[in-house]
Amino acid sequence: MRIDLHAHSTASDGTDSPAGLVAAAAKAGLDVVAITDHDTTAGWAPAAEALPPGLSLVPGAELSTISVDPVTGRHVSVHLLAYLFDPESPALVAEQTRLRSERRWRLRVMAERMAADGLPVDPDEVMSLLPEDGSAGRPHLAQALVRAGVVSSVNEAFGSHLGNGSGYFVARQDTLVEDAIDMIAEAGGVTVIAHPFAYSRGATITVDVLTDLARRGLTGVEVDHPNHDEETRVQLHGLAGELGLVRTGSSDYHGTNKTIDLGDETTDPLALEELVSRSTGYEVVTR
Repeated sequence: MRIDLHAHSTASDGTDSPAGLVAAAAKAGLDVVAITDHDTTAGWAPAAEALPPGLSLVPGAELSTISVDPVTGRHVSVHLLAYLFDPESPALVAEQTRLRSERRWRLRVMAERMAADGLPVDPDEVMSLLPEDGSAGRPHLAQALVRAGVVSSVNEAFGSHLGNGSGYFVARQDTLVEDAIDMIAEAGGVTVIAHPFAYSRGATITVDVLTDLARRGLTGVEVDHPNHDEETRVQLHGLAGELGLVRTGSSDYHGTNKTIDLGDETTDPLALEELVSRSTGYEVVTR
């Protein structure tokens, strides 16, 4: 059984529609795929409606959170995968609404900074092309830069204009990761830290923070991810065993926004069974 538990659609910063995502998953030979758009569940229904026979869908989301070091006050971005939670949980709905609004504000400010600097970017046009009920992200601005001929690819845009060290960058006001874990648990879902030690992405959480989150109620950790080298995978595999965390593997698929394909990294069926057994908020969708 081939299982990929981290994939994005046009409901956030992927290039496949939710229906296109499940079609691509079936074509890739997957048995199970999770839809995990940033801070939104807008893709759940259309993905479920288009689900091909023989493919199961795990409804989820990738939540924008931060970890704050209690000693130094250092902020680190933490991507928290949440699965099988009640999408109508009031606290969660309110927080996701806030995050989506924050994402749109952030993207407009970045686009306005670029326009003020003379780049051929129209902030109004950028905003008009965002998914109506979905989440805005830097890949949307990267696509605008590609269309304008400023860069030749999304990856180039991140390297030259959209990275955390860029003068155009605007930080998000994300949810504390501890609060997000609590909210998902209250909504009957389970949580997995995505690519926790992906050093190429910038600052990461520490082993001590991961240990604290496991005590807080974190369910699992994404061990096999394209941004984890073999040494990191071995380290995370051992830590997960010590901390009682479920080990997952996923592609973090974004369609043509990234070079990774569905199923390039996968999750063991027993790990999925464990996640499902611990959840009460929503069910896996099958046809």
